[in-house]
Amino acid sequence: MPQLLLLIAVGAIAWLGYKRFISEAERVNARVRDAEKETRTGAQGTLIEDPETGEYRLRKPDE
Repeated sequence: MPQLLLLIAVGAIAWLGYKRFISEAERVNARVRDAEKETRTGAQGTLIEDPETGEYRLRKPDE
């Protein structure tokens, strides 16, 4: 019985690790695509509208 519990725990940890790895890979992939697009178009950043003030500002790297 303890072996089964250990196997279940290892499986759950592996599954959570896999999910976290996939989400991190998607985030990095999106940043790379954005950087390639900026290089192709010659842009120096991406402007986004601030919903509170209505002004445009440069997008921060973590957005």
